[in-house]
Amino acid sequence: MTSLKQKTTQTMKPATAAKKLGVYLGATPADFQSGVISREELTALQTEPPQWLQDLRRNGPHPRSAVATRLGVSASGLARGGITEALTTEQIEALREENPEWLRRERTIQEEVRRESVRVKEKHEKEEKQRQQAAAAPEHEKRR
Repeated sequence: MTSLKQKTTQTMKPATAAKKLGVYLGATPADFQSGVISREELTALQTEPPQWLQDLRRNGPHPRSAVATRLGVSASGLARGGITEALTTEQIEALREENPEWLRRERTIQEEVRRESVRVKEKHEKEEKQRQQAAAAPEHEKRR
């Protein structure tokens, strides 16, 4: 005889839920910050976001990862530029317009990193293709 085990609800800490929602935890409502969030609640927030979540996503403050993405730099680049806190959409736009030296430099660095990543990926793909072709070659061609 087998016993039926009751399914437990998966929950997560508010910080994890905020990260999955792409919002800054410190700007979320107090009841969100103080409780635990179930998978079902997270799914509901993602599919039908309440007004507070829509406003946060639109106006911020945004988490540093989102700020970095919106500015086209890395999170480390933000720190090197002196940005250590969450920023609002308005603050991000002001930084874009101001385009300070550190932001231009970090964007250049980020572009170089992206180019290098593409180069390395293409190199690995080419090497893999050559390995596959060598493995598929008839045995008599391998001896030449």
